[in-house]
Amino acid sequence: MYADLLNALPNVFAWTNFAAVIIGVIAGIVVGAMPGLSATMAISVLVPFTFGLEPLVALGLMAGIYNGAMYGGAIPAVLLRIPGTPAAVATTFDGYPMAQKGEGGFALQVAVVSSALGGIASAFALMLLAPPLSRVTLLFGPSEVFWVAVFGLASIIFLLGGNPIKGLISACFGVFVSVIGSDPIYGNDRFTFGQLEMLDGINIVILLVGLYALPPVIDLLETPLKTDGVNSSKLGTESIWKALPRMKGFGMTWLRGSFIGIWIGILPGAGGSMAAFMSYNEARRTSKTPETWGEGEPEGVAAAEVANNADTASALIPALTLGIPGTAVAAVMLGGLLVHGLQPGPMLFRDNPDIVFGFMWQFLFGAILLVLLGGSLATNSFARLLNLPRPLLGSVIIVLMLIGVYSIHGRMFDVYLMLGFGAIGWVMDRLKFPLPPVVLGLILGGFAEENLRLALRIGRGDPMVLFQNTTSLILVALTIAVIVGPTLKKRFVDGRKKA
Repeated sequence: MYADLLNALPNVFAWTNFAAVIIGVIAGIVVGAMPGLSATMAISVLVPFTFGLEPLVALGLMAGIYNGAMYGGAIPAVLLRIPGTPAAVATTFDGYPMAQKGEGGFALQVAVVSSALGGIASAFALMLLAPPLSRVTLLFGPSEVFWVAVFGLASIIFLLGGNPIKGLISACFGVFVSVIGSDPIYGNDRFTFGQLEMLDGINIVILLVGLYALPPVIDLLETPLKTDGVNSSKLGTESIWKALPRMKGFGMTWLRGSFIGIWIGILPGAGGSMAAFMSYNEARRTSKTPETWGEGEPEGVAAAEVANNADTASALIPALTLGIPGTAVAAVMLGGLLVHGLQPGPMLFRDNPDIVFGFMWQFLFGAILLVLLGGSLATNSFARLLNLPRPLLGSVIIVLMLIGVYSIHGRMFDVYLMLGFGAIGWVMDRLKFPLPPVVLGLILGGFAEENLRLALRIGRGDPMVLFQNTTSLILVALTIAVIVGPTLKKRFVDGRKKA
């Protein structure tokens, strides 16, 4: 089962593939260090530019950006008390007080070491858990695959948090977009409105860039960063190697945070923010000096950073094997796989083992490179990026988006479509509609339709073919549990409060 994993290792050391990881990590740290930007947005902008690249080069860039951005968010969190990414909120609790004491450099060194260890643990979890899970899912037929798709949509809708009705509307919008174009069996036009450009359907890259990249840039331009810049005295001068002995008591915090981050990453819709908060709270609860937390406790930075990086690769375990992304970034990465003709699911491991296992190795090396590329010298350099004018940064990103989308087919129609999805994404963001269900609806909508129709053709039109084996019934039960569970839990909690 793991022979393919070892066979894929030499491909990763090809200079183009390894250079892609290095460039991705650097770019990710830069993106993470800029408040308002995120790994999701960066990968969304990147995907259109990867069309002409080899799959491992493109995936290496994505893996590097994901790893780098999760650490990069700690830079403004520590220096300015402004989380660069949502997952870095918990890092501000003790990171910023440390910077005020002149230990900002040590706080960032704790952050980079913790981030690297969390990323390494997450990559190993992906390597160990994904292959056997893919073997199991290879036994699935059309009806089972259909229910996996339904379960994935239900998981994102009802476990994402917030309003399930809004999640359902978002998912339905994504499914609607997935059926635009020609019918795959009969060739009839569906919702093309007479536009020849829509006969092949909506390219997922256009949707990703519009939904995930444009709204944050608009927010970036609307709300300029209120800061007088970074004070270099907050950084300190101690090298990362001299700082390591001061972290020798963090072993249990790193181990606990890694397990929490991996588990949260596997759960659909949870994400690094929840992992960071859970790890921080658990570490503080078990600390011998909980009263010092929130006043500049280095272990608090370690707890938050190790967990929010431990959910990176682990979020791809359900994404690669079942097509169910654990986080928004994983959903965008699924789009990146589709761009290169790689369909997420068990067949991916059978048909393209060199690519999928090489991708896992790239996650591991990306995490290791964090220590080398995110050390004290690099941190000083990246911190200076916080002084860039935000209008300039936003304008550059918009230009890259327009060029990237136009380059897909060389037509302005795609650009207009992207701007339209961007407007829809901005409105949805303002109205608190979750965006991941839209992407998952687009990815799984056509997948579910194809397998549903295939199952019904095998069963000669009898819908009971969808319920004729144990695996299908288990998946139906899990779907019902996901839908009903949050409601029952809420009623139970409300009942206990009244009691």
